[in-house]
Amino acid sequence: MRRDGADVGWSLVVPLKPLVRAKSRLSRAAGEEFRPKLALAFALDTVTAALACADVRDVAVVTDDQLAGERLAALGARILPDTPARGLNAALAHGAAAIRARRPGAAVAALNADLPALRPAELELVLHSASLFPRAFLADAADIGTTLLTATSGVELEPAFGGASRARHLASGAQEITAPDAPSVRRDVDTGEDLLAALALGVGPHTALQTPHLTGGAARGAKAPDGPERQLPPQVRASGA
Repeated sequence: MRRDGADVGWSLVVPLKPLVRAKSRLSRAAGEEFRPKLALAFALDTVTAALACADVRDVAVVTDDQLAGERLAALGARILPDTPARGLNAALAHGAAAIRARRPGAAVAALNADLPALRPAELELVLHSASLFPRAFLADAADIGTTLLTATSGVELEPAFGGASRARHLASGAQEITAPDAPSVRRDVDTGEDLLAALALGVGPHTALQTPHLTGGAARGAKAPDGPERQLPPQVRASGA
Protein backbone atom coordinates (compact mmCIF):
# COMPACT_ATOMS: atom_id res chain seq x y z
CA MET A 1 0.00 0.00 0.00
CA ARG A 2 1.24 3.46 -0.85
CA ARG A 3 0.04 7.03 -0.33
CA ASP A 4 1.76 10.00 -1.99
CA GLY A 5 4.62 7.70 -2.95
CA ALA A 6 5.33 6.64 0.63
CA ASP A 7 5.11 3.12 1.99
CA VAL A 8 2.49 2.70 4.68
CA GLY A 9 2.20 -0.15 7.14
CA TRP A 10 -0.83 0.24 9.35
CA SER A 11 -0.63 -0.09 13.12
CA LEU A 12 -4.00 -1.05 14.55
CA VAL A 13 -5.37 -0.13 17.97
CA VAL A 14 -7.98 -2.55 19.32
CA PRO A 15 -9.80 -1.59 22.54
CA LEU A 16 -11.15 -4.28 24.84
CA LYS A 17 -13.06 -3.80 28.07
CA PRO A 18 -12.46 -6.13 31.00
CA LEU A 19 -14.28 -9.29 29.96
CA VAL A 20 -16.60 -9.17 32.94
CA ARG A 21 -18.08 -5.94 31.51
CA ALA A 22 -17.72 -6.60 27.79
CA LYS A 23 -20.62 -7.19 25.38
CA SER A 24 -23.33 -6.56 27.98
CA ARG A 25 -26.07 -6.55 25.32
CA LEU A 26 -25.31 -10.21 24.59
CA SER A 27 -26.43 -11.26 28.07
CA ARG A 28 -29.94 -12.05 26.90
CA ALA A 29 -28.71 -14.38 24.15
CA ALA A 30 -25.66 -15.85 25.87
CA GLY A 31 -26.20 -15.56 29.60
CA GLU A 32 -23.95 -13.82 32.09
CA GLU A 33 -21.57 -16.75 32.53
CA PHE A 34 -21.09 -17.33 28.80
CA ARG A 35 -20.93 -13.69 27.64
CA PRO A 36 -17.30 -13.00 28.72
CA LYS A 37 -16.16 -16.12 26.86
CA LEU A 38 -17.81 -14.84 23.69
CA ALA A 39 -16.22 -11.41 24.10
CA LEU A 40 -12.79 -13.00 24.37
CA ALA A 41 -13.46 -15.25 21.38
CA PHE A 42 -14.49 -12.24 19.27
CA ALA A 43 -11.30 -10.43 20.18
CA LEU A 44 -9.11 -13.45 19.46
CA ASP A 45 -10.63 -13.95 16.02
CA THR A 46 -10.48 -10.21 15.26
CA VAL A 47 -6.81 -9.87 16.18
CA THR A 48 -5.83 -13.10 14.43
CA ALA A 49 -7.40 -11.90 11.18
CA ALA A 50 -5.94 -8.40 11.55
CA LEU A 51 -2.42 -9.75 12.03
CA ALA A 52 -2.87 -11.87 8.91
CA CYS A 53 -3.69 -8.79 6.79
CA ALA A 54 -0.87 -7.88 4.41
CA ASP A 55 -1.23 -4.14 5.10
CA VAL A 56 -1.10 -4.47 8.89
CA ARG A 57 2.31 -4.00 10.48
CA ASP A 58 1.26 -4.60 14.09
CA VAL A 59 -1.67 -4.61 16.49
CA ALA A 60 -1.85 -2.96 19.91
CA VAL A 61 -4.67 -4.04 22.22
CA VAL A 62 -5.65 -1.62 24.96
CA THR A 63 -7.04 -3.66 27.83
CA ASP A 64 -6.78 -4.15 31.56
CA ASP A 65 -8.07 -7.71 31.40
CA GLN A 66 -5.28 -10.09 32.41
CA LEU A 67 -6.67 -13.21 30.72
CA ALA A 68 -7.44 -11.40 27.48
CA GLY A 69 -4.05 -9.72 27.53
CA GLU A 70 -2.25 -13.05 27.91
CA ARG A 71 -4.24 -14.75 25.15
CA LEU A 72 -3.90 -11.84 22.71
CA ALA A 73 -0.20 -11.38 23.43
CA ALA A 74 0.28 -15.04 22.53
CA LEU A 75 -1.12 -14.22 19.09
CA GLY A 76 1.49 -11.50 18.61
CA ALA A 77 -0.40 -8.41 19.74
CA ARG A 78 1.21 -5.72 21.90
CA ILE A 79 -0.79 -5.25 25.11
CA LEU A 80 -1.21 -1.75 26.54
CA PRO A 81 -2.90 -1.07 29.89
CA ASP A 82 -5.77 1.39 29.79
CA THR A 83 -3.95 3.98 31.86
CA PRO A 84 -6.30 6.88 31.03
CA ALA A 85 -9.28 4.83 32.30
CA ARG A 86 -11.63 7.41 30.82
CA GLY A 87 -13.59 5.30 28.37
CA LEU A 88 -13.31 4.04 24.82
CA ASN A 89 -12.08 7.10 22.97
CA ALA A 90 -9.46 7.95 25.56
CA ALA A 91 -8.20 4.36 25.34
CA LEU A 92 -7.94 4.62 21.55
CA ALA A 93 -6.10 7.93 21.69
CA HIS A 94 -3.75 6.42 24.28
CA GLY A 95 -3.07 3.43 22.04
CA ALA A 96 -2.38 5.63 19.01
CA ALA A 97 -0.01 7.79 21.05
CA ALA A 98 1.87 4.73 22.32
CA ILE A 99 2.31 3.47 18.77
CA ARG A 100 3.63 6.82 17.57
CA ALA A 101 5.94 7.14 20.55
CA ARG A 102 7.78 4.16 19.07
CA ARG A 103 7.21 4.98 15.41
CA PRO A 104 6.36 8.68 14.91
CA GLY A 105 5.39 8.28 11.26
CA ALA A 106 2.98 5.41 11.83
CA ALA A 107 -0.34 5.26 10.04
CA VAL A 108 -2.79 4.23 12.74
CA ALA A 109 -6.25 2.73 12.72
CA ALA A 110 -8.76 1.98 15.44
CA LEU A 111 -10.53 -1.34 14.94
CA ASN A 112 -13.39 -2.81 16.95
CA ALA A 113 -12.65 -5.96 18.92
CA ASP A 114 -15.99 -7.58 18.08
CA LEU A 115 -15.50 -8.59 14.44
CA PRO A 116 -15.46 -12.41 14.65
CA ALA A 117 -16.07 -12.84 10.90
CA LEU A 118 -13.20 -10.52 9.92
CA ARG A 119 -11.30 -11.55 6.81
CA PRO A 120 -7.77 -10.28 6.15
CA ALA A 121 -8.39 -9.70 2.42
CA GLU A 122 -11.46 -7.57 3.14
CA LEU A 123 -9.63 -5.55 5.76
CA GLU A 124 -6.87 -4.99 3.22
CA LEU A 125 -9.39 -3.59 0.71
CA VAL A 126 -10.71 -1.13 3.28
CA LEU A 127 -7.26 -0.03 4.45
CA HIS A 128 -6.17 0.49 0.85
CA SER A 129 -9.13 2.86 0.30
CA ALA A 130 -8.47 4.58 3.61
CA SER A 131 -4.85 5.25 2.67
CA LEU A 132 -6.05 7.75 0.05
CA PHE A 133 -7.38 10.14 2.72
CA PRO A 134 -5.86 11.77 5.81
CA ARG A 135 -8.64 10.35 8.00
CA ALA A 136 -11.25 7.81 7.00
CA PHE A 137 -13.78 5.49 8.59
CA LEU A 138 -16.04 2.54 7.88
CA ALA A 139 -19.58 2.43 9.22
CA ASP A 140 -20.92 -0.68 10.89
CA ALA A 141 -23.51 -2.95 9.29
CA ALA A 142 -26.33 -0.86 10.76
CA ASP A 143 -24.91 2.39 9.27
CA ILE A 144 -25.04 3.95 12.72
CA GLY A 145 -21.75 3.16 14.41
CA THR A 146 -18.15 2.76 13.25
CA THR A 147 -15.97 -0.34 13.05
CA LEU A 148 -12.76 1.23 11.69
CA LEU A 149 -11.22 4.71 11.86
CA THR A 150 -7.89 5.54 10.22
CA ALA A 151 -5.35 8.34 10.29
CA THR A 152 -2.36 8.45 7.96
CA SER A 153 1.11 9.57 8.99
CA GLY A 154 1.15 12.91 10.78
CA VAL A 155 -2.63 13.05 11.21
CA GLU A 156 -4.38 12.72 14.57
CA LEU A 157 -6.85 9.86 14.91
CA GLU A 158 -9.53 11.90 16.76
CA PRO A 159 -11.75 8.93 17.68
CA ALA A 160 -15.44 9.56 18.38
CA PHE A 161 -16.70 6.02 18.87
CA GLY A 162 -19.83 5.01 20.74
CA GLY A 163 -23.48 5.12 19.73
CA ALA A 164 -24.12 7.11 16.56
CA SER A 165 -20.43 7.51 15.80
CA ARG A 166 -20.88 7.43 12.02
CA ALA A 167 -22.44 10.90 12.13
CA ARG A 168 -19.75 12.22 14.47
CA HIS A 169 -16.91 10.92 12.33
CA LEU A 170 -18.52 12.44 9.24
CA ALA A 171 -18.90 15.76 11.02
CA SER A 172 -15.24 15.64 12.07
CA GLY A 173 -14.16 15.63 8.43
CA ALA A 174 -13.22 11.97 8.11
CA GLN A 175 -13.91 10.40 4.72
CA GLU A 176 -16.47 7.60 4.79
CA ILE A 177 -15.31 4.45 3.02
CA THR A 178 -17.94 2.43 1.17
CA ALA A 179 -16.99 -1.22 1.07
CA PRO A 180 -19.65 -3.47 -0.49
CA ASP A 181 -17.05 -6.20 -0.94
CA ALA A 182 -15.95 -6.14 2.69
CA PRO A 183 -18.98 -7.12 4.80
CA SER A 184 -16.84 -8.83 7.44
CA VAL A 185 -15.19 -5.53 8.39
CA ARG A 186 -18.60 -3.98 9.08
CA ARG A 187 -20.13 -6.92 10.96
CA ASP A 188 -19.65 -6.08 14.61
CA VAL A 189 -21.55 -8.10 17.20
CA ASP A 190 -23.57 -6.53 20.00
CA THR A 191 -26.70 -8.70 20.05
CA GLY A 192 -27.77 -12.26 19.41
CA GLU A 193 -29.08 -11.21 16.01
CA ASP A 194 -25.70 -9.70 15.16
CA LEU A 195 -24.02 -12.95 16.12
CA LEU A 196 -26.25 -14.96 13.82
CA ALA A 197 -25.42 -12.55 11.00
CA ALA A 198 -21.70 -12.99 11.70
CA LEU A 199 -22.10 -16.77 11.71
CA ALA A 200 -23.76 -16.53 8.30
CA LEU A 201 -20.65 -14.76 7.00
CA GLY A 202 -18.39 -17.35 8.61
CA VAL A 203 -16.66 -16.74 11.93
CA GLY A 204 -13.20 -17.65 13.15
CA PRO A 205 -12.60 -20.82 15.16
CA HIS A 206 -12.50 -19.22 18.62
CA THR A 207 -16.03 -17.85 18.17
CA ALA A 208 -17.28 -20.99 16.46
CA LEU A 209 -16.26 -23.15 19.38
CA GLN A 210 -18.14 -20.88 21.81
CA THR A 211 -21.45 -20.73 19.93
CA PRO A 212 -22.82 -24.25 19.32
CA HIS A 213 -25.66 -23.96 21.82
CA LEU A 214 -26.72 -20.61 20.35
CA THR A 215 -26.87 -22.00 16.81
CA GLY A 216 -28.37 -25.40 17.40
CA GLY A 217 -25.01 -27.10 17.12
CA ALA A 218 -24.13 -25.40 13.83
CA ALA A 219 -20.64 -24.50 15.02
CA ARG A 220 -19.68 -28.05 15.97
CA GLY A 221 -16.74 -29.42 14.04
CA ALA A 222 -14.71 -26.20 14.10
CA LYS A 223 -10.94 -26.34 14.26
CA ALA A 224 -9.84 -25.88 17.82
CA PRO A 225 -7.34 -22.99 17.96
CA ASP A 226 -4.80 -25.17 19.76
CA GLY A 227 -6.17 -28.60 18.92
CA PRO A 228 -6.64 -31.06 16.06
CA GLU A 229 -8.33 -29.98 12.87
CA ARG A 230 -11.77 -31.33 12.10
CA GLN A 231 -14.11 -30.66 9.19
CA LEU A 232 -15.53 -27.12 9.26
CA PRO A 233 -19.22 -26.54 8.53
CA PRO A 234 -20.01 -23.89 5.87
CA GLN A 235 -20.54 -21.02 8.31
CA VAL A 236 -17.22 -21.48 10.09
CA ARG A 237 -13.93 -20.44 8.53
CA ALA A 238 -10.39 -21.17 9.54
CA SER A 239 -8.96 -18.20 11.42
CA GLY A 240 -7.26 -15.73 9.10
CA ALA A 241 -8.95 -17.09 5.95
